[in-house]
Amino acid sequence: MATYTESRELLAPLEDVWLFIAEPHHFSDWWPGVGGVHPDRRGLAPGARWTLHSTMRPSLLRRPAAESTLLVREVEAPLRVSWHMTAERLDAQLELSDAGDHHTLARLTVSGPFIVGLRRSLPRNALKRLHALCQTAAEL
Repeated sequence: MATYTESRELLAPLEDVWLFIAEPHHFSDWWPGVGGVHPDRRGLAPGARWTLHSTMRPSLLRRPAAESTLLVREVEAPLRVSWHMTAERLDAQLELSDAGDHHTLARLTVSGPFIVGLRRSLPRNALKRLHALCQTAAEL
């Protein structure tokens, strides 16, 4: 089982970052490979199940329009959320902390079997996209 962790300072206050993360439909904006989310009625709550729609093109190893399920495991607003992606067999945890000067430190840890495509770049790319979204919001 491989585990990769990345950290990045986001250019938005902790409360604003949490509000963005807490909205399930925003997950596809920052998580690589997810094109859409259909959350259950609980939203971001322990035990909630979201249907994820893939953006990946079909290939010999992937079906077109693949779906998977995200199970929300733990939520400690506004500091931490963890989840499991069933089809990918990935466990993820996002930790947020106040970095001062209206910035937030985000630390993302992803674990899973290397064979299903977990790469060292996954948490880095996710945080890079989250940073870009926070940067855009900070500029408005």
